[in-house]
Amino acid sequence: MHSYRYLIVGGGMTGHAAAVAIREADPEGALGMIGEEQVPPYARPPLSKALWTQGLARDQVFLPALTGLVHHAGRRAVALDVVAHEVRDDQGERYRYERLLLATGGRPRRLAVGGERVIYFRTLADYDQLRAAPGGSVAVVGGGFIGTELASALRQDGREVTMIFPDLALGARVWPAELADHVTQDFERRGVRLMRGHSVVGLDAFGDRLVVRTNGGAQVLVDQVVAGLGIIPETALAEQAGLDVQDGIEVDEGLRTSAPDVFAAGDVARIWSSALEARVRVEHEDNALTMGREAGRAMAGRAVTWRHLPFFYSDLFEQGYEAVGRLDARMETLASWQQPLRRGVVYYLEHDRVRGVLLWGISGQVEAARQLILRQQPVAAEALAGAIQA
Repeated sequence: MHSYRYLIVGGGMTGHAAAVAIREADPEGALGMIGEEQVPPYARPPLSKALWTQGLARDQVFLPALTGLVHHAGRRAVALDVVAHEVRDDQGERYRYERLLLATGGRPRRLAVGGERVIYFRTLADYDQLRAAPGGSVAVVGGGFIGTELASALRQDGREVTMIFPDLALGARVWPAELADHVTQDFERRGVRLMRGHSVVGLDAFGDRLVVRTNGGAQVLVDQVVAGLGIIPETALAEQAGLDVQDGIEVDEGLRTSAPDVFAAGDVARIWSSALEARVRVEHEDNALTMGREAGRAMAGRAVTWRHLPFFYSDLFEQGYEAVGRLDARMETLASWQQPLRRGVVYYLEHDRVRGVLLWGISGQVEAARQLILRQQPVAAEALAGAIQA
């Protein structure tokens, strides 16, 4: 039996951020972490960015070690007793806690075919597998956030890339049609083969290579298949314990779950956003770090009221963007371009209120975008032109 004042289930960025905050508030309290991966906590964004495009060394992704943190690596928490304040892992070890954080993240959405032949790109082990894989041709399944980012990185690394996705343009569910078409054409100009309107229905071995079959009757011969289809929140432990769960673990503004002394944060946590007037679950780095930190402070007895509106970012070849709030191509949008489709701001409106801001080719304006959303005031679309100056 292991006993901790603070126990964190999840060895990712959220859990690490929480551990840092706990240590700042309580240098002495016994602190434990249960993580499924065999490695210490690391930064996830470089896996599809700097490790391919900026020459970042693999060992530079690891986050700073913390004094007194006991990391139980390579273990999966499988049972939680909120009455006994006890967690059990898949190797039969038990852990007592005074305060518990569930930072379990999510598991990749999987194809119905392919099994272990498909790399579901999410972990450092997935990066290692893809980096070490022989051959230079890769099929990237998915045309959203991860798919576009990964395809861009692999192409810049010299790989031959084919993208397979069901929409008619990259980012079609997020960006306005004009911008989505522009990005799609840019990818094609850079040598990425795009199979639009296709879904994967089969995957077969062909010697040392793989044949991908699509619903359009196409067959693609590649060395590797990588899928970036988003994640499903990892709520099994919370559900088993009887916590309130709905597309994530429900938490209040103090990041507390429905069970005493149990908190949740990061990809898996679902919380009310007063800025967006909806319950949200956010899967990006800023949310992982800030929510993890606040959860750690709350566990250590600090007063916490979650009001943060996270941002996210990506790099696609020479273009980069940052965004705040909710981006949905079905919403009303207004684009204010300084350079058409190269540098500008896209505003997303719902019920005459700004719900999201996309900063395309612009940096340093995240806080301005955040404040625009936080105002929650009715605004006419035409009045937004120039609201954020680059």
